[in-house]
Amino acid sequence: MVYFIPTPIGNLDDISVRSLKVLAECQTLFCEDTRITKKLLSLLSQRHGIEFHIKQFISMHSHNETYLLSTIDKTIFNETVGYLSDAGMPCVSDPGSALVRFCQENTLAYEVLPGANAALLAYVSSGIQIHQFLFYGFLSHKGIERQNELFKALNAPYAVIVYESPHRIEKLIEELVQFAPQRSIFAIKEATKMHEKRFFGTPLAVKEAFKTANLKGEWVVVINPEAQEGGEAITKEDLLDLEIPPKQKAKLLSKLTGLSVKEWYTKLQN
Repeated sequence: MVYFIPTPIGNLDDISVRSLKVLAECQTLFCEDTRITKKLLSLLSQRHGIEFHIKQFISMHSHNETYLLSTIDKTIFNETVGYLSDAGMPCVSDPGSALVRFCQENTLAYEVLPGANAALLAYVSSGIQIHQFLFYGFLSHKGIERQNELFKALNAPYAVIVYESPHRIEKLIEELVQFAPQRSIFAIKEATKMHEKRFFGTPLAVKEAFKTANLKGEWVVVINPEAQEGGEAITKEDLLDLEIPPKQKAKLLSKLTGLSVKEWYTKLQN
């Protein structure tokens, strides 16, 4: 049996009794980072008085999972096997899905245990009364790709959940100030940890609050859909009014309208 085991996202007490029992039965652990997993098991062993009997730790992440699974000795799955990402639920903005597919394709029994998840915690904490939400994970780091993804998210008729690093959280809030100034947003950093901090309001209000805040730590941002505020989705006119280079503007307009980038670029030059 292959178990996909969620790990705490900050507070060690969030590990489930069932996860501890399964970990105690595992002979092999696939890990996003073996060092982090070994440290976690050491802490859990000290806190709960449990002795783990892991014979081998195998590093498996987005850069090596394809090769690893194509060359692995399948007899390893004759024993109890677990997979852990560094924090939270495997496969949710973390590696693991390739191993799920491998189990399906090779008729290996597998089970996913429920547990900690930053996106759901942030959604519940936000108080946003929308029953549908879109989990976007991390936006691209920069450039037109990031803008395209952000506009797609802002045009969704649902609450949108975005992960962001401490290095780019201010950039995200600035983008929301520019492109969605009337939205209600909720931002939480270091969820379940000692220095957890929450922010709620318009993007501009959150930007002001950031001036005196420590922004270190991992972030989750929940964005209210514009329909809830009585507004409209991003329009062609909104994009035409943006003060950005014509080439970028043409690409955005192409995404929104379906016309080619070349057609829009020609229009913008006239």
